[in-house]
Amino acid sequence: MNNKMTAILASALLGLTVAGCAGPNLSGESYSRHEVRRVQTVDYGIVESARLVVIEGRHDGVVGTGAGAVIGGIAGHQVGGGSGQDIMTVVGAVAGGVAGQRIEQGMTRKQGQEITVRLETGQLISVVQEVDKSGPVLQPGDRVRVLNQRGATRIVRY
Repeated sequence: MNNKMTAILASALLGLTVAGCAGPNLSGESYSRHEVRRVQTVDYGIVESARLVVIEGRHDGVVGTGAGAVIGGIAGHQVGGGSGQDIMTVVGAVAGGVAGQRIEQGMTRKQGQEITVRLETGQLISVVQEVDKSGPVLQPGDRVRVLNQRGATRIVRY
């Protein structure tokens, strides 16, 4: 494979890696397709406390690992000749896979917020959700709705 084809293939795989790393929005303002038109229970409350947290990125992503391994293998194959070239292909694939996994993990990491709410019933609950980029973070004293649907809970200002 010539260098131009290698560069084109590597660029395409890198593009797929980046596209595959975009994870779902986990904020209180976003709904997945399977959540639409489903009944939710609604509770009202006041935010008692809120703090910023980090929502870890994906550890199990195959896109970053796979693309990294292919790109690393192609790069490793360009080094040496004979059995040395085969060894470098394997080493490049392994190193590329590890690097791709770390890149995907970093790209899917999210800014979150741990929100503790005192419901009107007196019950105290805590929920972690992604910080919504379109609005400010929730603050103590904010009046909120707590929406529950099949084990998924979101907190939104009202």
